[in-house]
Amino acid sequence: METALNGDSVEPITVHDFSEKILEQLVHFHVMKLSGGFFLWIGSEPVLSSLALAVSSKHDSMPLSALVLGDPSDTTPSSLAQRLTKKTKKQVFVSYNLPVTNSNLALLAENRIKKEMELHPDKF
Repeated sequence: METALNGDSVEPITVHDFSEKILEQLVHFHVMKLSGGFFLWIGSEPVLSSLALAVSSKHDSMPLSALVLGDPSDTTPSSLAQRLTKKTKKQVFVSYNLPVTNSNLALLAENRIKKEMELHPDKF
């Protein structure tokens, strides 16, 4: 169902949650589908320690990304947002709130997101 705002058609925000045990850690995923993009929160505790944004660029094949909140030395949120934008062609916000001590955790979490995107493309 779409609603009209100032004569423009706007999709309602939808929410989708899923969880997975990855490397002995329960990881939660929260997706808010927005008009033209989505917000993805990943974490094991209810915190918002990072936020990155990525958008497609007509001048470059690689999407542009920026870290809005968090440690600038941790490139995980920005690079994940960039890859998801490239895959979906949508504006993507990513809040990645897992320890950076294990790079396999980030890779496995991204694989789980891609699996969920295949199972439920309408949620992203």
